This record gives sequence, structure tokens and C-alpha cells, in this order.
Amino acid sequence: MGKTTLANRVYNSPSVMSHFHIRAWCIVSQAYSMHNMLVQILGSIESGKLEQYQKVDEDDLAVKLKQVLLRNKYLLVLDDLWDAKAWNLLERSLPDDDNGSRILITSRLQNLSLQFKPDSKIQHLRHLTDEESWNLLQKKLFGKEGCPPRLSRVASQIAKSCRGLPLTIVLVAGILANTAEDYWEEVTKSLTSSIVLDDKYCMKTLELSYSHLPDDLKPCLLYFGAFKEDEDVPVQRLLWLWISEGFMRKTEGKRLENVADDYLRNLVDRSLVMVSKQRSTGGAKACRVHDLVHEFCVKKAKEENFLHVLHSWNDLTGPSSLLRVCDQNAMNLMIWEVALKFPNVRSLLLFKEDDLGFWFPKLLRVLDLGELEFVAFFPMEVLLLAHLRYLALCTRGVNFIPAAIANLSRLQTFLLRGNTSNCLLPKTIWNIKTLRHLWTTNAAVGFIFPVENLEVSPGLIHLDTLSLAIDPSSQSLQKILKKLPNIRRLRCKMTESREEPTRIGDGILVFDWLSKLESLNLLFFDGYGFQFPLNLKKLTLFCNQQLWSEISTIGKLPKLEVLKLLEDSVSGEEWEMKEEGFPKLRVLKLSHLWNFRSWTASSDNFPRLEKLVVRDCPMLEEVPSCLGECPTLEMIEVRECRKSVASSVKQIQQEQRDMGNESLKISIEDWGDEWSSSEEEEESESSSLETESISSQGV
Repeated sequence: MGKTTLANRVYNSPSVMSHFHIRAWCIVSQAYSMHNMLVQILGSIESGKLEQYQKVDEDDLAVKLKQVLLRNKYLLVLDDLWDAKAWNLLERSLPDDDNGSRILITSRLQNLSLQFKPDSKIQHLRHLTDEESWNLLQKKLFGKEGCPPRLSRVASQIAKSCRGLPLTIVLVAGILANTAEDYWEEVTKSLTSSIVLDDKYCMKTLELSYSHLPDDLKPCLLYFGAFKEDEDVPVQRLLWLWISEGFMRKTEGKRLENVADDYLRNLVDRSLVMVSKQRSTGGAKACRVHDLVHEFCVKKAKEENFLHVLHSWNDLTGPSSLLRVCDQNAMNLMIWEVALKFPNVRSLLLFKEDDLGFWFPKLLRVLDLGELEFVAFFPMEVLLLAHLRYLALCTRGVNFIPAAIANLSRLQTFLLRGNTSNCLLPKTIWNIKTLRHLWTTNAAVGFIFPVENLEVSPGLIHLDTLSLAIDPSSQSLQKILKKLPNIRRLRCKMTESREEPTRIGDGILVFDWLSKLESLNLLFFDGYGFQFPLNLKKLTLFCNQQLWSEISTIGKLPKLEVLKLLEDSVSGEEWEMKEEGFPKLRVLKLSHLWNFRSWTASSDNFPRLEKLVVRDCPMLEEVPSCLGECPTLEMIEVRECRKSVASSVKQIQQEQRDMGNESLKISIEDWGDEWSSSEEEEESESSSLETESISSQGV
């Protein structure tokens, strides 16, 4: 177990969650800033305000953090700390109220802990023993079956060669899983051929892992060097970038997105990439790489002239023929300077928030301008990049896209970040036949399609993913969607409607003919009814004020696996489920349903339910006890609900145990438990703010 994994287990343990009023997690890394650390901490405490905090001045953030933490017992994790200066910057914003608050720090540097308070407690992670190394290798390589006798000698020898370093063992398991057994001896020789320090030994193992990768996977791995160290990379964005870069080999009968997903899964199976967030529908939502893997990717990408990372003006070196450049917030370095130095660059990714001038290389295929914000205007310079396949911009107050976007005739992905208003697309959008993804990161806004002359407009037959804003009273929804026959993921929100909706006739929004639609998000359609396609797997409703009887009808969808009812998406106090059920539903989330009081169900309503999440339902009395009879149930999560809800969930867990299911996990944070602490606990705690440091002798 590594430092971060251990800290994460402590952070998410039920006893810790109920003991502290506030918990926050901050990844520091080598390249840190006070502003970024404050945003991370405040965003961890109030996740819905992350984008808002990013725009706040550093001094104001420091004051805000102190106000939030004041008189609260808090736990703060500072992960991957490299420099005591980062701690010194933060310390003045952390109140010490003599109430048992704690700071938990992880670091690869053993001597760093000496620079903290004298009473700081230090936990050094030791290397694994030979037996522990052997057990870990067997678990990663063979699972529960264990190692076959014919391989035990060479496999145990390989385990010993890993020097008790967990990362090395995991990486070697990934190599062996994809290597013929006859060549395992060669792997052993490669591991034992030299004596180096721990980090260098891991780098040597990474080189071995890389050499065993299929050629198609090598650029996909090196691409992680373009992202920041310790960054959780959204999988959707990563796969779109890979596709736009041309990394995917076309496979008959498979969409490029599925091929890219297979590539990522292969890297995960080889233990080179870690899944950091799971999708409710299965698969990865976000991923990351170990900091040593990231370091390897940056170095290897530079060696092979695959990718050049800029941290400062001094990094503006290298051959002019470089094809990919990533600006990691290099100070005093302008985009036009990068363009002059690397005129043939095909991909440019920025991680900065300001720039004084623009001039882009004409051959760009991928342009991601990160958090560089364009306020109230669209950067016309990007519309001259005729070869562009991927465009990601951050805008604010932009309410239309220029007609000249049709110049980007090869565009596949258009990602709009941060915009605060719906964005009207030009009529020329219908001419970009290559479009696959039109998406906004702000769920509250979407793209408005032009409706003039829709009958004669060409369709966007390759469009797969869409953020759509529409006035349903205009009767144009069905006409637009007929031009987008292959949509698989649709987020649809209502704009200002000029007419009062009804629940009959034109008050029904029809989606049921979209045969390939798998995921649908509907926002702000208060007063409208819906007809859904039978292939739908995931449905999210937000501020729609549906009746509970209509929700029960949704259960008839034969393939529905995930249902999320959020933020007053349902009106009415009682959900009384009768014979109708949800035959395939795996995940059910009920959140911010303020009037939801009573829930009646039978054991037949959710035959395959795996996860139930109930958050901020202050009137709900209990979770139906019949869920205790559900054999597939794995997790129940309760947040900010009555104590009676928590009690009913604990009863369900006991019923599951009585059935022999010990694997059901429950996570409860309710108002009563979260804020209570006995006098005995208070007296036993330290009277001052303490730090605990986890450092490693290896990796």
C-alpha cells in the first residue's frame, strides 16, 4: 500500500468521517501555487463551488478558508508535499482552536518532516517483505486462483527482485500478464541486471514496461506527460484527444470511442494507469498516473520528440520540427513565442489563465486553451486553423458562435468550458460533417441549434455527444433531433419558454425514436412529460418536477441501469411503488428532494440494485426495509438526512448479514452524527493543531 492509498483509507474511513466536522484533500506536488492549493481545499469542502473559487483572488480565498474552518474540527490532507514552503504558505490560513483538528501530510522526502512542528508524528512506510511481495504479485497476476506450481519458482524470484517496492511489483505484474511464460526468465534478468536507488529502479521497471507495450499503446501512455503531475484526467476528454491525435486504429464494427476505451483499459490492466473515479454505468470517469510514471512519460516523450513540456521560458528549446507542445503555465511565455519557435507543431495544450497575444501555427490539429478565459468575445484567430480536429475553449458571456466556424471542416470535438450563457450555433454548423462531440462543461448551459430551413439542412450523422439548449414550446426539438440520428449521449436543458407548458399534447417531449441514445440528462423541463427510447441505459433528471407516478413508469424501460433524481426533479411527498419495478437498475441516486417524505417499495422492485445514494432529503423518514432482501446490493450512501434514515440503512445492513452477505458497505454522514462528539472524546484529544506525516523509504 502506498502513501496516498493509506492516507485515502484513513480519510474515507467511517470513524474519521463522523469524527471531523470538515474534511479536505489537497494535492500539492512539485509545481504548486498558493492559489491552486486554496481552491483545492475550499472546493473539496464545497464541491459545487469549485469553478466559483477559481475566479477569486488569493488573499480573499485565504480569508474565506480561515472563516470556513474557524471553530470546526477539521482534517486536512496535503498529499505529495515536496517543499515545506507550501506548508508555511498555508499554515496562516489554518485556525488552531485547540479542538483536535489534524493535518495529514504525505511525502516522498523523508527529511521534510523535520521542518514541521517538533511534536509532529511521522510514519515511515517500510518496504514489503519477500513474503508480502510474493503475495502481492500473486494477487495482481493470478487473482484468487494463486500461482500455478510450474511458475512458482520463477515468479517468486521475480517478486524478490522487486525489492519490496509496491509500484515495481504492480508494474512487473502488468508486464508478466502480457508476456509469454517462456520469456519470464528474461524479465528476471532485466530486473536484476543492475543495482540502483529505489526511484531509479522503478524508472528501470517502467522502461521495461514501456518496451513491452504494443506500438499502438505507447503514444497513449506518453500523452499523460501533457497533463499536470497528480492530475485527475477526465476520461472523456482524454479519449477525445487520443482520437483527434489519430492514435486509434480503426476496427471494423467498432466506434473510435470504444477502441479508445479499450486502449485505456489495456493500460489500466498493465497497472500503468490508475482509475481515480468510476462511472455509475461502469468504466472509468477519471484516471491518473503515479508521479513516477508521470515523470517517465515526460522524459520519454521528450527523448522521442513526441511531446515537449514547457514550465518556463528556459524550456523554449528543442527541434523546430516538434509536433506536440504543452505549456504548463510557463510564466512570461506567450503563445506567439511558442508558435514562432515551433511553427510545425500539430498539437498545443495550455494550462494557463492569461496571455497577452495570439498567433497560432497554421497546421494545428489539436488546440486546448485550458483555463485561458475569453470574456464576451470569441477568439476569431482559431477559425483560421483549417486542419483543426479538436478545439477546447474557456469563455464567459459568449452567446453565439461565429459563422466562420464552418472553416474548420475537419473539426471532430468542440468543448466549451465555463460559459455562463447558452450559445447560439450558426446555420453553417450543419456543414461540419465530421463533428462527433459538441459539449459544455457547465451543465447549466448548452448549444442552441438554428431552426431556419431545417428541412433542407444536412444532418450531422457522426455527432455522438451533445449539450443542447432548447425552447420546447417552439416545437423544434423533434426536427433538430431528426438531423442527429446517431446521438448516444444527450444533455438537454430548457431555455426561456414563451408559452406555458401543459401535460398533454405538445407538453410531451419525444425522445423514443432515438434508437442509439444511451445516456440522457434533462434539466429545467418543469411541467413537461417525456417519452424515452427503449435503449436508454442512464437517465438523469434535474429540476423537472415530475410526479412520482411518472417516475415509476420509467421503470418499464428494459435496459435502464442508472437513474438519478436530483434537485427537486420530482414533486410530491410519497413514492409508492406497486408491481412495476426497475428490472435492470444497478444505481439509484436521490438527491436534494426537499419534499420527499415517504417511500414504499417491495423486494421485487429492484432485483439487480447494486448502489443506492440518498443525499439531502431532509423530510425522508426511512429507506424501505425490503432492500435488505436485495441479493445484489453492494453499497448504500446516506448524506445529510434524518437519523431515522441512517437507522433504517443500518437495519438493512444487518438483514444482509443475516442472509450471509458480509460485503454490503454503508457510508453515513447525517447531521446528528457529523456534528456530535462526547465530552470524553474532547478531553482525550490534543489541545493543539497537530500534523501527521507519512513518508516512504521506497515507492
